[in-house]
Amino acid sequence: YIAAWNNIDDELEMTMVCHRPEGLEQLEAQTNFTKQELQVLYRGFKNECPSGVVNEETFKHIYAQFFPHGDASTYAHYLFNAFDTRNDGSIKFEDFVMGLSTLLRGTVREKLEWTFHLYDINRDGLINKEEMTEIVRAIYDMMGKYTYPALKGDVPKQHVDSFFEKMDKNKDGVVTLEEFVLACQEDENMMRSIQLFENVM
Repeated sequence: YIAAWNNIDDELEMTMVCHRPEGLEQLEAQTNFTKQELQVLYRGFKNECPSGVVNEETFKHIYAQFFPHGDASTYAHYLFNAFDTRNDGSIKFEDFVMGLSTLLRGTVREKLEWTFHLYDINRDGLINKEEMTEIVRAIYDMMGKYTYPALKGDVPKQHVDSFFEKMDKNKDGVVTLEEFVLACQEDENMMRSIQLFENVM
């Protein structure tokens, strides 16, 4: 373990089972962050999660603080699953930083792939209308009544129907990664909507 991590450690860790992240050099090579940025991110992560690992309940609690006027729990659940690339019910610093790197500094294609992964709730490599509706509804719930004060009818469903119409090129009822990427790249409004949803991450 390199000295940089040791400086951040505190006595609290001695009483806990802790996860130590991979070396900074390795994470620097795998992400779009500098070593200094990674140190800052790690300090923040350790401050919120002294054990070095976040479970879903902690993640939901932290995330809810950013959306006091809505219910963020459902969206936080899906977001947690997207960051939990090992599917082990926890997010380690490496998982967090890899996802954040893609969202903040990734190429358009990388961001769209990450977003597709978020929408693909059952991990079958396809997005169906139900999955997209779940995510969009969770976003509306999270943003709360102050953001969407007078929604008429089922706006999330209308939103999804419109998206699906444009994305599902071969009309087979599901959207593939390529269809998703192509539709977003071809349609500025759709790209803006996707980026708006990205911003709530």
